[in-house]
This record gives sequence, C-alpha cells and structure tokens, in this order.
Amino acid sequence: MAGEDPTKSPNVAHNQTRGVSEDNLPVFAPALKQQMAFSLGWSERVTNLPRWKEIARAKLWELTLQNPIQTDFASEIIDEVDRGAYVARKVAFNLTNDSRVIALLLMPKGTGPFPAAVMYHDHGSMFDIGKEKLIKSWDDEARLQTSKTWAERFFSGRYPADALARRGYVVLATDVLGWSDRGPLTYDAQQALAANFFNMGSSLAGLMAFEDTRAADFLASLPQVDQQRLAAVGFSMGAFRAWQAVALSDRIKATVAVNWMATAEGLMVTGNNQLRGGSAWHMTHPGLLQYLDYPDVASLAAPNPMLIFAGATDTLFPPASVKDAFEKMRSVWEAWNALDRLETKLWPGGHVFTADQQDYAYDWLNRQFGM
Repeated sequence: MAGEDPTKSPNVAHNQTRGVSEDNLPVFAPALKQQMAFSLGWSERVTNLPRWKEIARAKLWELTLQNPIQTDFASEIIDEVDRGAYVARKVAFNLTNDSRVIALLLMPKGTGPFPAAVMYHDHGSMFDIGKEKLIKSWDDEARLQTSKTWAERFFSGRYPADALARRGYVVLATDVLGWSDRGPLTYDAQQALAANFFNMGSSLAGLMAFEDTRAADFLASLPQVDQQRLAAVGFSMGAFRAWQAVALSDRIKATVAVNWMATAEGLMVTGNNQLRGGSAWHMTHPGLLQYLDYPDVASLAAPNPMLIFAGATDTLFPPASVKDAFEKMRSVWEAWNALDRLETKLWPGGHVFTADQQDYAYDWLNRQFGM
C-alpha cells in the first residue's frame, strides 16, 4: 500500500549487522539446519530395505564425485621381515588409476585361506605416520619412534594390526592422501588441498572413500584371503572410514568402528572439530546431510555384523548425540531382523582404543567369522 514503510513489513528481514558467529557458522545456521531433512535417511516408513540401501548407496557414491575405475592392482612385494607367526611386508600396488601406493601387509604363515581385515588409520593431526600408526614399521627409525609414542598414547602401547595378525588374520593398512609416504600435509594446508580438489571437479573426502573401498578390494584379491571373512577395522577417522567403506561396498563382511559416531546435529556444537574446519575436510561430502545423517550412512552396512564403540568421556563425540545415533542404527538392524548382529558399546574413558577394547573387538570378530 502506498505510503507504507517497507522496513516495518513482517516479510522483510532485519538488516544483518553480523553474518558469522564465533563458531564460524553463518548467523542463519538454524535455518540451514532445518533444511537437513535427511530425505534418504532411515525411517519407519521404509518398507523395502534392499531398495532403500540401493538408492542411498547410489546417492553416496554420487556425492563422492569419483569415477570408480577398477584398474589392475599389479602388486609387488618390496620388502619383508619375519615376526614369528606372521610376516610383515611392504607392498606396492595401484590403489587407483592415478595412484600407485606403498602399503603394509601382515601375512600369517601357512597356506590359508585366512580371515582378513583392512585397517584404517586415524587423523590425529599427525601426518608423519599413517599406516605406521597401526602396523609396526622396521626401516625408518623416525617413523618407528613416532609410532611408538602414538601407540602409547592411544593403543596401550600396542600396534593394533600386529595384535590382530597374531590371531591369524591377514591385515592391510594404506595411507590416506597427505599422510606418511603420501604427504607431506599440514593441518592448515588441508583446506587448500580440499579446495583444489573441488576446483578440479573432485573431492578430497570422496577420494578417501573410493580409495578405502579399493583397499578392501585389493585385500580380497589376495589368494591367501578368505573373501567371506573380510573385515574393516578403524579408530577415530579410521572408524568413519570403516563404516563408510562398508556403506559403499559389499566386499566387507563385518565392521569394527571405534570412536567416530554421532548425529550431525550433535556434532555442531561449540568447540567440536566439525566446526573448526581443518580436520573435517576428509569427512565432508558436499550435500550429504540433505540426504543422509551419519548413522544412516553407517546403517547401510546392515544386516552385516558391526561392532561400534564410543568413549563416555570422549570430548569429540558428545555422549547424548552418540546414544541418539546408536539408537537409530539399532532400529535399522532390527528392521532387518538382525539386531543380534549389531553391538554398540559405550566404554568408560576417552578417545582411545585400549588393549582391553582391542581384545574385546577381536574376540567379537572371531565369533562373527566362526573362529
């Protein structure tokens, strides 16, 4: 109506005098969060579980921005050392059509076929070592000393992969791009690396997801490996990698994920790494949260067995949000009539994978594989 002051109209927003919060969120973040509808997420309205899984997996692959070419592995053994019941090998193979990498492989002695696990290393803002966080190295003193300190801090002084190999498992560990032999990367440089991937029409997080499925494929290709007893095991970012890999591939038959699970909303809290930016880039698929929440992605593993841990005092993953995520996951396995194949466990303590937790996890894994 003529003469009205448009600034008084209820349809006109107030002028912004501040656009970004102290947590580096836009001031209109609440409105954006309302748009995280998780339109392909699990709900009781889902009646065709295989079809839901097929559609959600296809969307996740789409959001990785990858072209999953299945190139020949062309593997070779570079070096090896005898560790009694098993042999530790340094191997090279074509992880993708673009990257030939060096990995560490633990092989039990004997003819097999053996159960196997692809083990995914954490982030930890420690880029000098990657695969060496899980498997004891032998030809680089600096990395060996750094990894010993890492093992003392998070793993009760153990190398988790070596502990599993002593139980008769073939174990493989590779580096994420930026770690160890695939570095150097720094904390601050992660943003530039991720941005440059986007500039080239690709995705840093998507590459990690694709490479992790390829690592599982490589492990399954080895003649000593029983393809029906192949697991994914990971700690911290490695746990994210583990349940993401099984969400994308049927190659993995059982999953152990330690200390990376919560709802997206529960992670968007003051001080959390998801809001700091740097270390979140390897776990950020643009647009994902319009379609799937983190427990939805992990639940694409159902009805296969999964053991998932959290720490009651882990400051990175608020317990209330962890419990919400676990509850959603339990509803998915229950819908598959496979609730007995999912175990969620909240341990006392923080962001660690201690010796007793490793023993518990490996005993659980033995049961899933009939050992």
